[in-house]
Amino acid sequence: MNQQPTGKMTLKLALVGGGRACKFFLELVSLGNLPYLQIDIIGVCDINPEAEGFLMAQQLGIYTTTDFRDLFALKDLDGIIELTNNRDVLVELIQLRPPRVGILEHNIGGLLRNLFAVDQKLRSAEQQIVFEKAIRDFLIQQDQQCIVVINTDFTIEAVNDAYLKATHKKRDEVIGAHCYRAIHGRDAPCDGMHNGITCPLLETLRTDKSTQMIHSVPIDDTSTFHDIMTYPVRDSSGKTVRVIEIWMDIDREISSRWKKRERELKSDFNKLIQEDRLISLGKLVASCVHEINNPIQGLLTFSHLMKEMLAADTLADTDVSKLRKFTGIMADELERCGKIVTGLLSFSRETHRVFIDINLNEVISTVVDLIRHRIELQDLYFRLDLTHEPLFVNGDMNRLQQCFLNLVFNAIEAMGPGGRLEIVSTRIVDQRVAEVEIRDTGHGIPQKHLDHIYDPFFTTKAMGEGTGMGLSIVYGVVKNHQGEIKVHSEVGKGTTFTIQFPLASSTSGDGQ
Repeated sequence: MNQQPTGKMTLKLALVGGGRACKFFLELVSLGNLPYLQIDIIGVCDINPEAEGFLMAQQLGIYTTTDFRDLFALKDLDGIIELTNNRDVLVELIQLRPPRVGILEHNIGGLLRNLFAVDQKLRSAEQQIVFEKAIRDFLIQQDQQCIVVINTDFTIEAVNDAYLKATHKKRDEVIGAHCYRAIHGRDAPCDGMHNGITCPLLETLRTDKSTQMIHSVPIDDTSTFHDIMTYPVRDSSGKTVRVIEIWMDIDREISSRWKKRERELKSDFNKLIQEDRLISLGKLVASCVHEINNPIQGLLTFSHLMKEMLAADTLADTDVSKLRKFTGIMADELERCGKIVTGLLSFSRETHRVFIDINLNEVISTVVDLIRHRIELQDLYFRLDLTHEPLFVNGDMNRLQQCFLNLVFNAIEAMGPGGRLEIVSTRIVDQRVAEVEIRDTGHGIPQKHLDHIYDPFFTTKAMGEGTGMGLSIVYGVVKNHQGEIKVHSEVGKGTTFTIQFPLASSTSGDGQ
């Protein structure tokens, strides 16, 4: 706020959000200002240049922009009123604002309207006193930010409910108390440096200007960090008579943004898994085409033979017997093709994550069915050794399939013809865990790369042969299932991945 020679204060504001609320503010200000306060709207921002408030601002000759960052360059800007009711926009404004530029929320519209209504009734010599009270009441009603009004003798004149809620104090405990005692529990004013941080109140009294800094505020047995913005309040002669402090709880804001980011990362991880699933599906289709083609060729041969037999006027007993044999073979081959297609469709389908008790051996068997032909084409020795009793773990079937499929594909791609692939499941009774080992005799992983194999986009394959996301997804899936993954590798000898998952209550007995 700036003091004019007449004693009238000027408040220069910008509006973010050019819709109906913006138009209301512009109309409200155009009706006339308060005796001791001149409100000037000097800028309007909206991403929609056709918004009604945006257009009205242009007609009034007010600066307009579609990027709120441009508002920060406006000369003598005192504050910005956020009218979009968008929490993310409010947070970004607070983070990017220049020093001494305050941020007010959208809900001040009704309060400003009340201030102008009060102005119509205040035409006496006591008008300034009533106005100051209205200003104070207006600030105190803010419910998202802590507001503290402090006199120059360090006594607290007023606080809002948000402050009382954040500090777990009662109003009568703080009103009239010295700020250094009520806020910091000290017996004397801060000497300008409190825990290495300048006191914002003293800085404002010293410079007669707004101050912004981060402060640690003790609340109960802990300390929370607040972004504190101070504003001097002057009388008609221009002398600072009190200071308004506006607190923003950084801890809460960081926690809120962290939770939002966590949700975004989970969503991104789900999309990444589906994309990786489609990549794996492409590899499966390439090998399954050969596996399906063989029975199709057999079906075609049998159909020609049956056609020739049926072309005869009569069928010999031997022909009938052959037809029965042919139809039996054809039914078996068609069933095999159907299972292959069903497995591919099931694997490719995007489903919601559902954790249930599932048999880990069945998950592995399904993966083996999908890649068995790839193993045969590459002429690998394959050993599958699963426990005789089921190994129930709590998990998501599709995620676990993707996990094991990535590991098996990596093992196959690391070996040439004649390599050895082993998948072994074990129940470790004393630890209550199910363990799966996937061993290969491939080229192995150099020691210098072992610490990075789970890093996103890390790959030692040639360009175009791998995305570098396979093992990252494996690691994420294992951790999401409360599991552990270990790797042992020797260059030229091969690699063993060991995965452990907690056993579900469905698993009983000693097992293998």
